[in-house]
Amino acid sequence: MTSEKIATVGSGDPVLSVQGLTTSFLVDGAWKAVVDDVSFDVRPGETVAIVGESGSGKSVTSLSIMRLLQNDTSRIKGSIRLGDRELLTLREEEMRRIRGNEIAMIFQEPMTSLNPLFTIGDQISEALLCHSQMSKADARAETIRLLEKVRIPSASSRFDEYPHRFSGGMRQRVMIAMALASKPKLLIADEPTTALDVTIQGQILDLIKTLQEEEGTSVLFITHDMGVVAEISDRTVVMFRGKQVETGQTPDIFRQSKHPYTRALLSAVPVLGSMQGYQRPLRFPVVDNVTGLSEKPVEVADTVDKADGPVLEVKGLTKRFEIYSGFMARLSGSVHAVENVSFDLRKGETLSLVGESGCGKSTTGRAIMRLTEPDSGEVLVEGRNILALDNQAMREMRRSVQMIFQDPYASLNPRMTVGAAIAEPYIEHRLGSVRDAKDVVADMLEKVGLTPDMAKRYPHEFSGGQRQRVCIARALALKPKVIVADESVSALDVSIKAQVINLMLDLQQSLDLAFLFISHDMAVVERVSHRVAVMYLGEIVEIGPRSAVFENPQHDYTRKLMAAVPVPDPDRRRAKLSSEAGELKSPIRPADFIVPLREYREVSPQHFVAL
Repeated sequence: MTSEKIATVGSGDPVLSVQGLTTSFLVDGAWKAVVDDVSFDVRPGETVAIVGESGSGKSVTSLSIMRLLQNDTSRIKGSIRLGDRELLTLREEEMRRIRGNEIAMIFQEPMTSLNPLFTIGDQISEALLCHSQMSKADARAETIRLLEKVRIPSASSRFDEYPHRFSGGMRQRVMIAMALASKPKLLIADEPTTALDVTIQGQILDLIKTLQEEEGTSVLFITHDMGVVAEISDRTVVMFRGKQVETGQTPDIFRQSKHPYTRALLSAVPVLGSMQGYQRPLRFPVVDNVTGLSEKPVEVADTVDKADGPVLEVKGLTKRFEIYSGFMARLSGSVHAVENVSFDLRKGETLSLVGESGCGKSTTGRAIMRLTEPDSGEVLVEGRNILALDNQAMREMRRSVQMIFQDPYASLNPRMTVGAAIAEPYIEHRLGSVRDAKDVVADMLEKVGLTPDMAKRYPHEFSGGQRQRVCIARALALKPKVIVADESVSALDVSIKAQVINLMLDLQQSLDLAFLFISHDMAVVERVSHRVAVMYLGEIVEIGPRSAVFENPQHDYTRKLMAAVPVPDPDRRRAKLSSEAGELKSPIRPADFIVPLREYREVSPQHFVAL
C-alpha cells in the first residue's frame, strides 16, 4: 500500500466507531464475555479487516454491530456509533431502517441465509423494494444487473431459479449482490470469500474495491485468510479468544507483527509456489500460539501404492440436469454439469479436483457417492461397479467411501448433539457398542482440534469452522478406504486447517487412505496433492502429477487459476482481473447439442492437457 493511499483513505470522521465493545452470553446462569473490550474505527472508503481463528469473536463482533443477537441471552456493553448515532440506544424500528440500507452484511453461510422457498431473483428484488421506491419491473432489471456484476452466468434466465440449483460459490455471489443492492455506507463482510474459488474470490475483492471507488463505501472485512487480508485491507485488527491482541496498518502487521499469535497466523499460511523441489505432500508447520514459534514442515513418506490396482476408477462419468420451459414445460436444454470425466485413484494417494464454482467438481463427488445418480459412465471401487449395486449393497459400500460435504451447517442435524452425529454412522454400521462409540467420539473430537466435552453441544453452538471439524470427525469414524472431501477445510482458519490436513496426511499414511480432495484453495491443493485434475465447464481440461501441473501449467484456464491466487504480502497485490478475460461461460446447452469428442495431449509422463 502506498503512503498516498494511507493518507487519503484514513481521512475524515469515522463512518463506524466501536469503543470498548464487550459482548457476553448467558451460559449456565452466568454471563460469559466472548468479545472483551474491542475498539476500532472504520473511516470513509477504508477497509478494516478483523482476522483470527474461528471462535475468536470475529463474527460476534459483527453481529453486535448489527444488533442481531437475541436480547434475552446476550448483553452488549460499550459504544457503537454510525456517524453521530449511537446504535446501542436506537429503538428496533430505527435499527431496522439502518440494516440493509446504511449498513449491509454478507453472512458466512449462504445456504442458511437464503430462503429455499423463494427464487434468488425475488430475494434480491425484495431488498430493492424494501429500501427504495422502485417499481417491480425496475427492481427485476436492477437485480439482473447485480447478478451480472457478480458474474452469475446467464443471469436473466437464472432469475427465477431457487437456491438449491446453485453451487456454494454461486449462492455466496447471490448474497453479495443482495448486500450491494442498496449501495450502503458500510459493508460488513463476514467470511464472504470462504466458499469461493480463487478466480471468483479475486473478482469479488475487485468488486468490493470498485464499490469503494464509486460510492466511497467503507468495509469491515472479517476473515481467517491472511492472503485476502493482504489483498484488500488498509488496517487490520487481530483477535484471539475474544480479545484484540494487535491493531495496525496492514503492511506493518505483516512485516513487523509484535504479538506471538499474529506471527503464528502468518507462519501457518500456505504460499503458492512453496512446493518446488518437493515430490510428495508436505506437512503444515505446527505453530505455538503463545510463542509464535513453528516446527519445520516435514515431507511425508511415499504412501502411494503403485503395485496394486486403483481403489477408485471413474470412467466416462456424465451428469446433466434437464431444463424445461414454456407453458407446456418442454425440454429446452440441459446443464452439462459433468461431461465424460475419467480418472483413477490409488491407495494412499490424494487426487485434487480444482476449478471454479459451478464447474462440476462437487457434482462429480456426489455422483461417485450416488447421492446424485449419474446419467452414464462407471464408478469402480476395488473393481466393483457401484452404479450397478442395489440400495442395500450400496449402503454397505459407503463404509468404504465416505464424503465430507461443503456446507457444515446443512450437513448436521440441528436436533442432534454433535456426539450423537459422530457416533451415528459407527452405530448404524454395527462397528461396536454404544460405549465403544463414546470412546470413538472423544478420540475423533480431539484429533480434529476439539475437546471431548463438546460432544454434548448442538451444531448452533459452534462457529462455522468448528462445525466443519465435526463433519470431518464424523467421516473419519468409519475409517473408510476412500474419502471424497468436498471443500472440507475451506471454512477453517489457517492454524486449524494445518492441524486437520496434517491429521488427514497421518491417517493416509497409517490407513492407506485415498483422498479425492475437492477444493478451490490452490495453495492447499499444491501442498497436499500427489496429482491434480483441473475442471472447467464439467470437463477435465488438465490432469497430471502435482509438480507438473503447478510448475508447468499448459491450459489457459489452469494458468488463470494460478494468477488469481492472493499472496499473503500487501506489497505484492495483484492487478485487477480483466472482466472480459475472466467472463464465465455457461454450462447450459440446447436440447439438440452434440458434445464434441475431447482429445488430450501428453505433455510429459502422465501429464495430459485437453486440446
